Amino acid sequence: MIPEPDILVVGGGLGGVAAALAACRAGRSVVLTEETDWIGGQLTSQAVPPDEHPWVEQFGTTATYRRLREGIRQYYRQWYPLRAEAAALTDLNPGAGRVSKLCHEPRVALAVLEGMLAPHRAAGRLTVLTEHRPVAAETDNDVVRAVTLEDLRDGTRRTVPARYVLDATETGELLHLAGVEHVNGAESRAEFDEPHAPDQAQPGNQQGITVCFALSHHEGEDHTIDRPADYDFWRDYKPDFWPGPLLGFEAPDPRTLEPVPRTFEPNPDLDPLAVSADQSADAGDKELWGFRRILARKLHTDGAFDSDITLVNWPLNDYWLKPYIGQEAEALREARQLSLSVLYWLQTEAPRTDGGTGFPGLRPRPDVTGTADGLAKAAYVRESRRIKAVTTVTEHDVSIDLLGPYGRTRHRDSVGVGNYRIDLHPSTGGDGYVDIGSV
Repeated sequence: MIPEPDILVVGGGLGGVAAALAACRAGRSVVLTEETDWIGGQLTSQAVPPDEHPWVEQFGTTATYRRLREGIRQYYRQWYPLRAEAAALTDLNPGAGRVSKLCHEPRVALAVLEGMLAPHRAAGRLTVLTEHRPVAAETDNDVVRAVTLEDLRDGTRRTVPARYVLDATETGELLHLAGVEHVNGAESRAEFDEPHAPDQAQPGNQQGITVCFALSHHEGEDHTIDRPADYDFWRDYKPDFWPGPLLGFEAPDPRTLEPVPRTFEPNPDLDPLAVSADQSADAGDKELWGFRRILARKLHTDGAFDSDITLVNWPLNDYWLKPYIGQEAEALREARQLSLSVLYWLQTEAPRTDGGTGFPGLRPRPDVTGTADGLAKAAYVRESRRIKAVTTVTEHDVSIDLLGPYGRTRHRDSVGVGNYRIDLHPSTGGDGYVDIGSV
């Protein structure tokens, strides 16, 4: 039996962990649930390096998030055979990836997050239920009184009442289960007069999801996977707003929409200490191997690692044929097939700079993602159900085109941190990228 907690946090991603930590520090009892067996969401089960604003090392984070970031760096300093000059860096970027100043492996973030929660679990304030998903909610008028959870290991169910219930799921599951007023997809332009909104509401028009995976490269070896069941479809698929086949190294620039060729060179000889992750100067996404690299072998002593490890979250494996919300099982199956098809294409047909095709030495890394096939435990979901709130932040509050470079909108009750572009990926309604500046 679990004693009734003060607070039930449903969803163990970064937001859910942050909420649980804050509540425990305030002396409250908490139950935190997570659908996978890893807490941490984007950084762990979704295997996505943090894509952060350019000033993250100076300002624009909470104290708890800064503690997490420093904990990840310290983990590498303590346990990895880093070169002395790398270990001495206060802003160590373990993967030397260009997408973030802190590219790292999912298991490292998991270890640090577990460490942050550990004293509260030891004190009896916090109970963590992994591999549990919400299946029902009990409500009293506009108050959620309890949530029924299913244990995904054996199918048993338990109902957890709480004084406060927080929805920290990736897709706003409790909004649906509790009958809370919410919206999906795109609101109409008439709703908030947003310039980039469609004329009519499009609840099924949702940003694409991505099933990420990790790779290393081992020259002279053959790690080619079995041909995926849907490979022929994805090999021939050409979106209307794409310059060529989706499985290719040319894709639209998210900001200009002009075709941009990408390169792919596993394990380059460049010194990772020379890599800049300043996206305000260079988006860094033109060279795919280094863009989301999560382990740079040359940051470590000679011979410690025979390959970098990179994370595949590229234009090639964005999936947008079906909306994830409402068609989760089928959309996830197809998204997984797309990612496996990208891997197979890279191993067998991708053009090389020497004129050949295919990189059979690319090895999927199930040890990195904690899965049998090397795909992430969960899809990277960019868009959730959204509550119909008292106040809704809209394009008018954040768009630099509407507010000007020094404009701002003040909300006395806001707890949001901005400093990131309006960055919409291709969607299930057939829309391409919308990537514009924000204040």
